Amino acid sequence: MPLIDIDEAESMDLKEVQKLYRRYINSSQVSLMTSFGFGRELVDRAEGCYLHLKDGRRVTDLTGGVGVLTHGHNHPRIIEARRRFADKGRMEVHKTFFSPYLAALSHNLAEVLPGDLDHSFFPNSGAEAVEGAVKCAYKYHRGRRNTVLRATSAFHGKLLGSGGLTGSQGHGFSFPTIPGIDDFVYDDLESVRKAVAAHPGDVYALLIEPFSASTMGQCSEEFLRGLRELCDREDIVLVFDEIYTGWGKTGNLFHFMRYEGLVPDILCTSKAFGGGKSSISGFTVRGRVYKKAYDNLGDALLQTTSTTYYGFGEECATAIEAVNIAIEDDYPARAREIGTVLSEGLDRIAKAFPDEVADVRGSGALWGLFLQGGPSFVEPLMKVVPGGLAKDPGFQQKLLSSAFLQAMYEDHGIYLYYTLNGEHPVVIGPPLVTPVEEVHRCLAAIEETLAAGLGRLVRRFLVQKVSSLW
Repeated sequence: MPLIDIDEAESMDLKEVQKLYRRYINSSQVSLMTSFGFGRELVDRAEGCYLHLKDGRRVTDLTGGVGVLTHGHNHPRIIEARRRFADKGRMEVHKTFFSPYLAALSHNLAEVLPGDLDHSFFPNSGAEAVEGAVKCAYKYHRGRRNTVLRATSAFHGKLLGSGGLTGSQGHGFSFPTIPGIDDFVYDDLESVRKAVAAHPGDVYALLIEPFSASTMGQCSEEFLRGLRELCDREDIVLVFDEIYTGWGKTGNLFHFMRYEGLVPDILCTSKAFGGGKSSISGFTVRGRVYKKAYDNLGDALLQTTSTTYYGFGEECATAIEAVNIAIEDDYPARAREIGTVLSEGLDRIAKAFPDEVADVRGSGALWGLFLQGGPSFVEPLMKVVPGGLAKDPGFQQKLLSSAFLQAMYEDHGIYLYYTLNGEHPVVIGPPLVTPVEEVHRCLAAIEETLAAGLGRLVRRFLVQKVSSLW
């Protein structure tokens, strides 16, 4: 088969794309994706919170790119920043030359973050940022401590190291990981104290998501301040994972910044950090921690050699623009405005549909709708479920969420998603450029969809799924 060029790739129809997926990527992924309307269509272009499909229809994308698209699709300022970089032929990367983009981005993070969070490193993904943070904490203690603590409901990535630090695996397969991982209960300070006491003088790092995008739970101020006090006393490096929630998503620039004077030792960020266009992450470290770990002639390059693509010029330039947009356009305020609408609307919906809605939780522009339905109306339908999916302990919840998502997409042109970890809530996480009227439209569509009855939606979804297999 001859090589495919860009023009030919862009002209392929859906069947051709799916054929290549089946042959060269993952045939089971095709089966999963075609369960939904959005797996049976192709997108022509995207702008803001809108997807323009090849058949001419427009879909409102309120997934927020699972945290990536806080700035929306193809933000014009970010597009221009990348175009300017290319047009001027700037140097992309060369580790033996200094980079003004890397220097400027590091400075900007130090300016907007509290306290002495002022030393930054920029790999590619959130999982790499987490592993870099843990590596820094281990080096800070010079390898003399061997235990790292994480919450039982944590999600920190899917690499071998970050996957082991993830408490909510969401699958039944265990991979090897770094040694010395132990648990505590999310937002339970006494549980943390017991975990630390179980490893006296041996805990080098503690990881926590101040807001958990997997469960839509959030840590109390008392818990976070208690962690800070405990880590100070025990000289444990406190790591805040705000990979999903950074850059305004939950109503503050970072979720933890709603609590004045609270500063972690290391902060991890990614997703929206790249403005929806750049694969970049970062972890920013308090000066005293970073200097002890790496700021000497023998170790100065120990961190920078951990990834080939550290601090690429265009990625850093993109992140510079993304950060400036978030500050100048006051993304936290936009999230609070969207959050007021979602909070009031979802609370109203939960009261109107007590049999269908178990809970609603969230903050700012990130909310979870937790659906419920007894097995009485799901179990009779298990006979038509293909393969071994029914053995999945989370299958029923995934089925409810999937049926709901499909109806929202097909009937209302609204694209949402559900989390693959935790309790699998339906997530409403609009980009912060989303017009408020689209948020109101989403709430009206949720009411109409729930009014149809979850049992009916599940039957419709399964019938469509079975039909697609023939």
